[in-house]
Parts: sequence; C-alpha cells; structure tokens
Amino acid sequence: MFVIAGMLIVIVSVVSGYLASHGEMLALWQPFEVLIICGAALGAFFIANPAALQKKTFKLLPQVFFGSRHNQNFYSQLLSCVFCLFQRSRQEGFLAVEQDVEAPFESELFQRFPDVIRDHELVEFFTDNYRVFTITGMPSHELEAMMDSELELIAEELVAPGHAVNRVAEALPGFGIVAAVLGIVITMGSIGGPMEEIGSHVAAALVGTFLGIFFAYGFVGPVSAHLERLGEQQLQSYLCVKACLNAMASGHPPAIAVEAGRKMLPPHLRPSFIELSDLVKQFR
Repeated sequence: MFVIAGMLIVIVSVVSGYLASHGEMLALWQPFEVLIICGAALGAFFIANPAALQKKTFKLLPQVFFGSRHNQNFYSQLLSCVFCLFQRSRQEGFLAVEQDVEAPFESELFQRFPDVIRDHELVEFFTDNYRVFTITGMPSHELEAMMDSELELIAEELVAPGHAVNRVAEALPGFGIVAAVLGIVITMGSIGGPMEEIGSHVAAALVGTFLGIFFAYGFVGPVSAHLERLGEQQLQSYLCVKACLNAMASGHPPAIAVEAGRKMLPPHLRPSFIELSDLVKQFR
C-alpha cells in the first residue's frame, strides 16, 4: 500500500508542478516514446538475465505492492512447524517424522502450516539439513559451517531480482536518449514544414529524455531497492531455521531451539516470548 501511495505522490508532484508552471498535459502524451523506452528496457531485461531469474523476479513483484508474505504470521507458523517436527522426533524418534522430512509437500504435518509450505526453497533447506544431522549425527559446529556455506549462495540468489531490476533502472535514461535521438531524426525530416509540426516533434523528443529519467528514478529504481529489501527479509527466515537446527544439534529441547530461532527475527516481525509459548503449547 505504501509503495502505491509513494508512486502516486511521485506522479502528482511532478504533474502538478508542471501544470503550475503553465505546462500543457497534451505535450506529455507520447505513447510511441513510451513504447520505445519500455519495450527496449524489457527486451534488455530478457537478454541480460536467465529464464530462472526472470521468473523469480516476476513472481516477487506482487509482494512489492501487496506486502511481503514473510510477515509475523508467517514466522509464527514457521516456528510452530519447527517445534512440531522437533517435538515429535524427540518423543517418538526420527522414524516417526522420516516420511514428513522425505516428502514435506505431501506431509500432513507441513500441510498444517500453509504459509510455510508455500516457500518451497525454505522447506527444502530445513528438511535437507535436518536429514543430514539425523543421518550423520554431525556436531553442531560442523552443521553450522555447512549451513553457512549454503546460506552464502542463497543470500546471493535472494537479492538477485533486485539487482536485475536495478540494471534496468540504470539503462532507462539511456533508452530515453535513444527515443530522443529518434525524435530528432523525425524532426530533421520535417525541416521546411510548418513550425508547429517541427515544434511538436522537438517536444516529443525532449519528452523521451524526460520519461527515461522519470521512469528510472521515480519507479524502477525504488522498486529494485524494495526487491532487495524483500530478499534480505526472506533471508531472515533461513537464519531463523539455521538457529533452530543448530540449537537442536547442540542438544537443546525443542522449546529452547525455537526460542533461538525467534531471536534471529527482526523485532517488528518476531512473535513475543509469551505468544510463542502459547503457540507451541498446542503441539506438546
């Protein structure tokens, strides 16, 4: 919601300032300039990025406008899911949760936490590392080192959509110049014609430069920064799971393990100690 409000503020501020300076709105209506700039930027995005990154970027874009799905409710479900798995394993042995770990997306246990099951990569990170520990009995410091190596790669992947969109933002002023140059070419072909026609062509060319800069710094650049923040916020869920697994591998009971994970969450997103206690009571 704040992103949409911010975009409206950008548009209203620029347009109202332009109109207050006795500008004509019709002069800014240049759909073919928009086609050149936006079409070229989209094509460059497809050229520069592999299909997997393109898909991930478009999948993440709705969260820019409607909010991250890694919110307090998500983390409450995540900690509850971790506790439920640890508690069952502690009480009944690993064989009781083996099927849940081997096929989490068909598991009745994981299905109880719909927000968590939607994040396939996080679920796989959790179950893969839990499986490694239960099979090998790896000491906690070795398990932590292995997870840290994996998290370095995951962190790069999570911010990659923001970086990809940022490169588009950097290219937009250049495409605005391309549109302006093409407008000047059209203008030169009109030399000798009516002055009104020449003036309209020059205006269209200048609008192309304006639109390239306006789109880059008013919209695409801020969206790229927001995508990076979303990636960093998503990384917190991995750090939370890592802390839980490391505490469990150190021999702590499930309640202490999920408390270690809770402390890794940002203060405005983590459930309180009392809220977490109430959540896990139903799984004891």
